[in-house]
Amino acid sequence: MKKIAAVLAAVAVAATLSSCAKRATSTGPVVGVTLLTKAHPFYQQMEKAMKEEAAARNMTLRIQSAETQLGTQNSQVDGFITQKVAAIVICPVDSASIVGAIRRANDAKIPVFTADIAAKGGDVVCHIASDNVAGGRLAGEHMVKLLKGKGEIVVIDYPTVTSVQDRTKGFMEAVGKSQIKVVGRPNGDADRAKSMAAMDNMLQAHPGIKGVFAINDNTALGVLASLSHAKRTDIVVVGYDGDPEAREAILAGSPLKADAVQYPREIGKTTIEMVSRHLSGEKVPANKPVEVGIIDKESLEAEKKQ
Repeated sequence: MKKIAAVLAAVAVAATLSSCAKRATSTGPVVGVTLLTKAHPFYQQMEKAMKEEAAARNMTLRIQSAETQLGTQNSQVDGFITQKVAAIVICPVDSASIVGAIRRANDAKIPVFTADIAAKGGDVVCHIASDNVAGGRLAGEHMVKLLKGKGEIVVIDYPTVTSVQDRTKGFMEAVGKSQIKVVGRPNGDADRAKSMAAMDNMLQAHPGIKGVFAINDNTALGVLASLSHAKRTDIVVVGYDGDPEAREAILAGSPLKADAVQYPREIGKTTIEMVSRHLSGEKVPANKPVEVGIIDKESLEAEKKQ
């Protein structure tokens, strides 16, 4: 009886250990993610949605941030390749310069996805982003409305990433149908301080400007600081993103009159969905656009009343 009891106990222990091992290894596919930055509210919201969707789909995410440094992002991709992750998601720091890292992942047979910002080469399974051409077009149409179709404006640009190229493309298409003239497109690097300096220079070079298109809200807030310092209340600004600080500036009646808005949570959720479907053997589209919208003081006030 003692021998039988001992055997049964051993079997039970073995079964328990086996069950524990299964639970320990049942973590689903591991996916490496390199974000442009974690400092921006857009990427904070996107990251949160990615984590929620990954948990729902039994996926493990290894999320890192390049903090706008190309060298850091290249190293992060190389690290994911060494770790032999199931897939890699990249929000490129530089759309052209990231191509080498994507090709290294391609050579390692690791599927690559891009989110928010597209790459200009390499084999990318699916790109998930706002319809930035449509967003830029909405911003341009609003600028035309604000200026009644005429006047000089500037665009505070960030030309090294495709998402901004798409925004400015849509914007230029819209204002090109009016008598509005774009007299400058300096690079603000999507940075508040640099955008403020770029706007200072534009005010000196083109004192007669009546409008500014800021390619994101960091840029818009830098422009507002410049206008405040110059005591220019006659210039209207249209931004892009719909971050909380920008929304407050719109509501406060500042020169920032409107923002084209993205939905970063939807981008994050959709990105993980596309990765999961691909890893499950499903066919996914090469491009997955996410809708955009526009907000102004009137719409934000209506939103608060709901």
